[in-house]
Formats: sequence, structure tokens, C-alpha cells
Amino acid sequence: MRIGFGYDIHRLVRGRPLVLGGVTIPSDLGLEGHSDADVVLHALMDALLGAAALGDIGRHFPNTEPQWKGVASTVLLSKVSQLLKERDYRVINADITLVLESPKVMRHTDEMRSLIAGILEAPADAISVKATTSEGLGFVGAREGAAAYAVALIE
Repeated sequence: MRIGFGYDIHRLVRGRPLVLGGVTIPSDLGLEGHSDADVVLHALMDALLGAAALGDIGRHFPNTEPQWKGVASTVLLSKVSQLLKERDYRVINADITLVLESPKVMRHTDEMRSLIAGILEAPADAISVKATTSEGLGFVGAREGAAAYAVALIE
């Protein structure tokens, strides 16, 4: 068994969709980034890659490469899943915490879990997605950005 930890942060901006856990969430602000800036999946991918000692998403999908411009993070997660399979790893479980002041996303977390589980070929009950606010404190509280933390266990 191997465990990995991931973290990601992106600025909130106008004119971009808000994609979290592969799900587009209705919002007046979206996350800025080279890809779709999905902090939930980025943190998860870093946790999975870390567990397998394969570096981080910047190593595999650098923001200097045009092919990754605007790409859906679900595509990147599929590629990470394939890297794990090639090394005979399988996901035991993953736990992800999104930190976002608004909008509230609890009603979307089951869809996120299901989508992530499908990509990773893991049972839905092996994937946890939770959301919290920062109680109005810091950059998240000021609605300037969002962050996510993830841990993943593979074998």
C-alpha cells in the first residue's frame, strides 16, 4: 500500500466556467488556468502520482505545452489512471476536500464522486469529495480563489 497527498489552488476569474470534480457548476466566476483549472481533480492527480512516486501533474502535463491548453482535467485524470495501471497499481480510496466560499457545491459532490470513480475504475464508495468554506478568511473567503487537498491510497 502506498499513500499520496495532493494540493492545488487556482484564482477565480470572470469569463471562465467553474469546473470542479469534472462537473460544471453554475457560477459567475470560474477558475483560471492553462487547462480547465479543476482544483479537485488536480489535487487528486497529484495525490495519485505522489503515491506511485511519479512526480506531479506539472511534470506530466506542463502548462508550457500547447496540447494541454484548455484540456478537460477528466482527460488528464484518465491519463494518470493509465499510468497507474501500467505499473499494476489500483486505487483503494481517495479523499478530497475542496475549499471554496461560494457557490455551495454539496449537491454536486455525488456526481463528482461517480465521475471520478468511473475514470479510476474504483467503487464510488472508495471516493470521497467534501467541500468547506474558509469562513470568510483569506483569499478563499474573499472569493479570490479556490483550493483543494487530496489523499489517495493505492496498492
